[in-house]
Amino acid sequence: MTLFQILIIAITQGVTEFLPISSSGHLILLPKLTGAQDQGLAIDVAVHVGTLMAVTLYFWRDVQIAAKGTFRLAKGKVDTQGAFLALCLLIATIPAVFVGLAIKLTGLDEAMRSTEVIGWTMLIFGVVLYWADRTGRTAKSAASWSIRDAAIMGLAQCLALIPGTSRSGITITAARKLGYGRKDAAKLAMLMSIPVIAASGFVLSIDVVQQANWELLYNATIAAAFAFVAALLALVLMMRLLASISFTPYVIYRIVLGIALLVWVYT
Repeated sequence: MTLFQILIIAITQGVTEFLPISSSGHLILLPKLTGAQDQGLAIDVAVHVGTLMAVTLYFWRDVQIAAKGTFRLAKGKVDTQGAFLALCLLIATIPAVFVGLAIKLTGLDEAMRSTEVIGWTMLIFGVVLYWADRTGRTAKSAASWSIRDAAIMGLAQCLALIPGTSRSGITITAARKLGYGRKDAAKLAMLMSIPVIAASGFVLSIDVVQQANWELLYNATIAAAFAFVAALLALVLMMRLLASISFTPYVIYRIVLGIALLVWVYT
């Protein structure tokens, strides 16, 4: 794999991981549309690490609060803001972990990696995001996140295991319909991404431990670094833009790409 290919993969993952347009869908489409070789699991792990570092840095204060709260939660105490946040994140993460493992063990993950599936999910969940963004209230803030809402968003996150759905997109959709404002919905979706990305990266890393070599490590390091920079820039841009615009530009992109993919598949 050339340096240029690694950079394209890293930037694609970094930009699309947190925008509601599906990073998994784009990474699957990349070799299909360009004819390039599949990047392999090692690079997948690396770009996941890069995006994990980016979201952790961007929300560092909240991550610190949740990390401290995790120790309280481990003692069976939910008596601080951090402990409650850690509990909500745990509840929101459990469904995706179990459903993800089930899909991987049954081999359904490979069966869903098709252009047709991505085309339909891009289109359908783009329309659903538009509907939720237009009809959702703005009565709640991220600070008022509840166990009930965390559970609902966690169940919605399971749909992101279907390529093209978008993890951030479906959790933002659920949050908007639950009444969270746009920036607060995005913030909760990003915080939810931290344990999920960490868990998926860990599962993927198990498959690549025996593949390790110096060249692969070098390529993976470059991929992680560029994914980190791209993801951080995408996060900063999206969070700033949400102060003045809706999710409609992302919806339009999803619909156009979805229709284009379906026309390509069926013709």
